[in-house]
Amino acid sequence: MNIAQKINVFVQLGDSINKFSEEQKGALGQMIKLKNEWFTRENLDLTLQGLQQYLNRENLEKWLGKYPSLFAKEAVTPKKVGIVMAGNIPAVGFHDLLSVVMSGHILHAKLSSQDQVLMQELIRMLIEIAPELKEQIVITEKLKDIEALIATGSDNSARYFEAYFGHLPHIIRKNRSSVAVLDGKETKEELSLLSNDIFQYFGLGCRNVSKLFVPQEYKFDTFFENIFPWGETLLMHSKYCNNYEYYRALFLMKKMFVLDNNFLILAEYDSMDSPVGVMFFERYTDEADLKQKLAQHQDKIQVVVSKPGLVNDSVGFGNAQTPHLWDYADGVDTMAFLTRL
Repeated sequence: MNIAQKINVFVQLGDSINKFSEEQKGALGQMIKLKNEWFTRENLDLTLQGLQQYLNRENLEKWLGKYPSLFAKEAVTPKKVGIVMAGNIPAVGFHDLLSVVMSGHILHAKLSSQDQVLMQELIRMLIEIAPELKEQIVITEKLKDIEALIATGSDNSARYFEAYFGHLPHIIRKNRSSVAVLDGKETKEELSLLSNDIFQYFGLGCRNVSKLFVPQEYKFDTFFENIFPWGETLLMHSKYCNNYEYYRALFLMKKMFVLDNNFLILAEYDSMDSPVGVMFFERYTDEADLKQKLAQHQDKIQVVVSKPGLVNDSVGFGNAQTPHLWDYADGVDTMAFLTRL
């Protein structure tokens, strides 16, 4: 298949997702939640919306147009590319799948045990649209005889990947999280949008805001007021509640000062990756201090969220979980890597 035909296939996949009935989404959502209670129907809907944005013809052509070699008449010599997929949010490994298929290589996918149902359904739909892709997409438990690797996991698993696959061309992604920078002049609407960046997917994604940088004299009253509408959704989810209650008790036993609105704990820490139910924050004195703090954590930050003009290369409030196809994880161009194999 040439690149134009593949674009057509993925556009058709997007169309098929768009045509899902409520009954279909309900049945799929039930199967997904049985395997992973974090993957609620609301999170499935959010994921499907994101996939439809990915699989828009205009977006696909804009993304792939940056790589002229994909449109060359010469056939690519296909390599076996192993993909170790994460499972923190639904279909988080889909972009890697899309990239490998579009590049002309052969995908050997090790799905996360936490995200098998949706990924298997998307692959089934793809092969139903284009049966020839069955030879290009292989689901496997063990990665054998691969010629390149793209792996996403924790800092600990990254060491394992380096040890076993470091001799191969590779992209190995480690722990990252996202931050928001506030200046105290945010509107209620901006803070409401920020709450989506924090709580969508229960904060489990690397693009979820898990830390705030605020001015030295910042007061959190308005912040708490504008994230309040999320409380009902979060408190109805047992796993989220269990995490929140655990850390509430932990901070209480340690007699640590925290701010608590009965569904989110704010704790002043210089660490980046806060647990579910907790938001770390850090105060800055001026612009120079802020830049120093952000630079210090540069290798651990996926996205910076702020109002326009406050921080270079930041995304606007409410946009953390809506990346474009060309917004690569960890800033590493996956497609450029694949086209060089």
